[in-house]
Amino acid sequence: MRLSRRDFGMGVAVAALLPAAVMARQANAGLDADLTAFLDKAFEDELAMDPEWLSQLGRKQQYDRLTDRSEAAQKKRLDWRRASVKAMKRRFDPAKLGEDARTSYDIWLLELERAEEAWRWRDHGYTFARGGAHTGLPNFMINMHPVDTMSDAEAYVARVAAIGGVLDVQLDQAKRAAAKGVRMPRFSYDQSIVEVKRVTTGAPFDAGPDAALFADAKEKFAALKARGVVDETRAAQLTTAVAEAMTGSMKPAYDRLGAWLAADREQSAADPRGAGSLPDGAAYYNAMLRLQTTTDMTAEEIHQLGLSEVTRIRAEMETLKAKIGFAGRLEDFFAYLKSEDRFYVSNDDAGRARYLKLAEDYLAGMRARLPEQFGRLPRSPLVVKRVEPYREEPGGAAHYSSGAVDGSRPGVFYVHLSDTRATPLYEIEGTAYHEGWPGHHLQISVAQELTGLPVFRTQYGYGAYAEGWGLYVERLAREMDFYKDPYSDFGRLGREIWRAIRLVVDTGIHAKGWSEAEATAFYTANSPQPAAKIKSEIRRYFVSPGQATSYKVGMVRILALRAEARAALGATYDQRAFHDLVISGGSLPLGVLETRVRRWVAKG
Repeated sequence: MRLSRRDFGMGVAVAALLPAAVMARQANAGLDADLTAFLDKAFEDELAMDPEWLSQLGRKQQYDRLTDRSEAAQKKRLDWRRASVKAMKRRFDPAKLGEDARTSYDIWLLELERAEEAWRWRDHGYTFARGGAHTGLPNFMINMHPVDTMSDAEAYVARVAAIGGVLDVQLDQAKRAAAKGVRMPRFSYDQSIVEVKRVTTGAPFDAGPDAALFADAKEKFAALKARGVVDETRAAQLTTAVAEAMTGSMKPAYDRLGAWLAADREQSAADPRGAGSLPDGAAYYNAMLRLQTTTDMTAEEIHQLGLSEVTRIRAEMETLKAKIGFAGRLEDFFAYLKSEDRFYVSNDDAGRARYLKLAEDYLAGMRARLPEQFGRLPRSPLVVKRVEPYREEPGGAAHYSSGAVDGSRPGVFYVHLSDTRATPLYEIEGTAYHEGWPGHHLQISVAQELTGLPVFRTQYGYGAYAEGWGLYVERLAREMDFYKDPYSDFGRLGREIWRAIRLVVDTGIHAKGWSEAEATAFYTANSPQPAAKIKSEIRRYFVSPGQATSYKVGMVRILALRAEARAALGATYDQRAFHDLVISGGSLPLGVLETRVRRWVAKG
């Protein structure tokens, strides 16, 4: 409807009669909306620099490109973020923003601080440790690049052809770091050499069975043919093209990487001592603790928290052991759990299928009862899968991969099953709750489906929050009367003490100079986990300084906030409302989460 001057004049007259507080709220709402629009535009600019992230979100822009990992590209992204924060400060007064908008403002500021810190230590990371591009890129193509059209297939071929260039860029970075005295431990060189061989073994590289990436390409092209999108001739041409990309540009880059790893291996530490042994190692490790925990806790504070938690959880284990009826020492009970066949599935396809089915059953049981604890539930589906063979390792940690925002790709709970003796049945229930419902899948999917917030808040992630939530819900499941099998409940305690051990061992390795043997000894003395699992975990801590501390630090903070809310609100405390509050703001730094919960409590 077209408005006359009279209409506008009456609007002004009515507005003049509104209370000042109402007018202020309306002005704030307009400012908040402007900030959201500003941040949404900024996030789109950020995504435009990261084609792989676009694909992970289910979007097909720049579908034929991989993300530029060069130092120049990293510097470009940092300069962009500096400029974005400068523009935000110039346009918006945080004191005039509403609560949620102020939170978005503060997080955007914090992200610049974190980016500056990461840039400072860019040469201290281990480029080709577990999860590096040498395995990450094939995994990305297999799981994050759907092929629905001819254009998608051509983009697939183009991306495979680009893998070699990405590896060469990262190899240069690894060489630069090595020249500064930053080398991953020797065992990590050995693991990466094996992984390089796995990725490049089989057709089209040799006469063996199809390599995992080639098998994926052929399957996707065959599906196009079956749907009538392409004919047999074009499907064959696409298969030939991807084979040529793999042998012509990808394989030589893997060969260069493998040769360098083999040569540089001899200069690596056979008995490593953690980040503290690197140049400026103490400062680097402290920076990693800040980035991973989103707190200012020192290495010593984290170490002491870990020792205290190990002592507390051991006492709970002693009580449950007595309830089960085991008469020996706790260490004897650990040995019993590790050795008894009944706690493991058979190490064959039938056993692995049984393990996956058990996980699915636990998740289905939890899914049915989620409304008791949550008012907000996501639409995104969840599946359970075995880790692909080329990146699987005995005792590797289960993990979660988020689904696409539009629901076109489900969330995936991944399990390492190459050695089922490293994945005991008494741990599977807690693992399923942590990775699936109501853990990572619920929290991340809810975040992705949020509306009314800047889009970046639905996509950014903070380890201490996300992993703290995953560990918190393992305990929440016990409060909901799951873990009917006492051995499964003991497995829950085993998983919690594992996270407490991490606080001790991670800081022991990187701040106190512990050897792999010393770290293993402490871990083994306090955990029922199998030896292969312990070995994999210890080596993970060596190559990812600080990351493992985030779980327990986050859990302790969430539990403390819950206790604080219960004490303050008394009979009016609503746990469903508390849980919805915690997960409905997206992943948050722990300090921001504290502020959010305390404001909620103050409102009564």
